[in-house]
Amino acid sequence: MAKICIILQLIILSLAIENTRAVSSPLAPFTTYKHSIELLKNVADLWWTVDENQREITFELHIKTIGWIALGISSAGGMKGADIGVGWVDETGSVHIQDRYAFANGRPMIDNTTIDWFALQGREASGWTAIQFKRLLDTCDIMDVPIKSGTNNLIFAYGLADPSPSGPNGEISYHENRRGSRTLPLRSYADPPSEETFAGLDYFEFRLNNYVVPPAETTYHCKIYKAPSNYSVKRHAIGHKTIVDSANLDLVHHLLMYECDPTAQFDDNNLPDGSCDTISQQLAPCASNIATGWAVGGDYTVAFPEEAGYPVGGNFPIKYYLVQMHYDNPNQLSNRTDSSGIRFYIGKELRQYDLGYLTLGADSSAIGLAIPPKVERFIVDSYCSADATMNFPEEGITIVSAFPHTHLQGKL
Repeated sequence: MAKICIILQLIILSLAIENTRAVSSPLAPFTTYKHSIELLKNVADLWWTVDENQREITFELHIKTIGWIALGISSAGGMKGADIGVGWVDETGSVHIQDRYAFANGRPMIDNTTIDWFALQGREASGWTAIQFKRLLDTCDIMDVPIKSGTNNLIFAYGLADPSPSGPNGEISYHENRRGSRTLPLRSYADPPSEETFAGLDYFEFRLNNYVVPPAETTYHCKIYKAPSNYSVKRHAIGHKTIVDSANLDLVHHLLMYECDPTAQFDDNNLPDGSCDTISQQLAPCASNIATGWAVGGDYTVAFPEEAGYPVGGNFPIKYYLVQMHYDNPNQLSNRTDSSGIRFYIGKELRQYDLGYLTLGADSSAIGLAIPPKVERFIVDSYCSADATMNFPEEGITIVSAFPHTHLQGKL
């Protein structure tokens, strides 16, 4: 096939889809929303619609509790500096909401400037609390965080009881480990596919097998996997799912999958498997082209465009893949095993185009990316030489999706 579809690791493609179905919650949402997501399986769901004309956003949060529930917008992804709406439904059925701000990793204070989170309606049923509320995209309040274009860091938490006293100044109890976070482009979100999309399809997986996570703050584990050899003719993968052990949601920080160079050779009976730093020389043929990835806050399931699929089997030149797992273990917990990984679903028919992956950016090393001290703004420009595009077909390529990635200091 001459034409190639490229998943570029740089720009986000978005599509709005009408969605009103419950994800985990047994309660139907109050109205129709553009988007919905399962924040935490069987625990928390979120729906939302952005009104760009009115410059406001309407949320509906469902959490499995009869206590208080909270949703926050965070500039850096943590508690500190987060703008938080805390809501609950009292014994009389009245709904309450508080506008709070977190100056530190502790109980957020009630916003004493302006009130910018507004409750619309709420209810409790079947052990769940559901609250619909809204706020402006940008309130111009120094104790609020604007909801800008691009990615937004959301945090959520809940308590087991309503604030006491149950009124405007009621104090919330500590949430302990009943919390989570997601990173979402609220104003340009593409809803992930449902599990039913891939029901009954063949699949293959690259997964760890009871890997013992070291009791260290940070671990990067790398493993080489051989491409499936049971497809004598080319097939197309039409989507993939990141599988994170439910018991290790607190440890797994990200997963990256790389395509190994087609010339790479390994002993299939002894594929490299260990600390990324320790086996870095063995991984050299596989460390350049990121094929896909997942990080905390990302969607677990991805479907490729209907007209394209990722080649598997036949004469496809990529025979090995590298999967890097990053574990964040600040409490240095021991005796934890993990079998997380990634699953690819194989379509029943070949699609019109092949998908490929193209990685652009700056090398995150002291030579490739060095930010001077005490600068408020530092721009990184990346350029491609002609060698990067010399193998493109004459009619060009079509970019269908993207995966931008920086750490907290980066802005795309």
